[in-house]
Amino acid sequence: MFTIEHEFDATVITLIDEGEEGSALPLQEDITILAFEECVTLEQEDETGEPVRITLSQAQLRDLAAALNLPEGSYRIVGKD
Repeated sequence: MFTIEHEFDATVITLIDEGEEGSALPLQEDITILAFEECVTLEQEDETGEPVRITLSQAQLRDLAAALNLPEGSYRIVGKD
């Protein structure tokens, strides 16, 4: 399950772990994704309740999206001339 909210300076997406039916694995904390014009920030609380934050540039986000659909290897995305 997820929610999407559009705020003044960012789009906020919250991913909620509902688990798999019949799974004994514990649920993970919600992940909040803040999409700004210049970067994307992912936040999740650790086991102590403290927030852990990762910030990706737009280039890193583009590379991550591409990497999810590519086989093992080393890649560089170059723009078209």
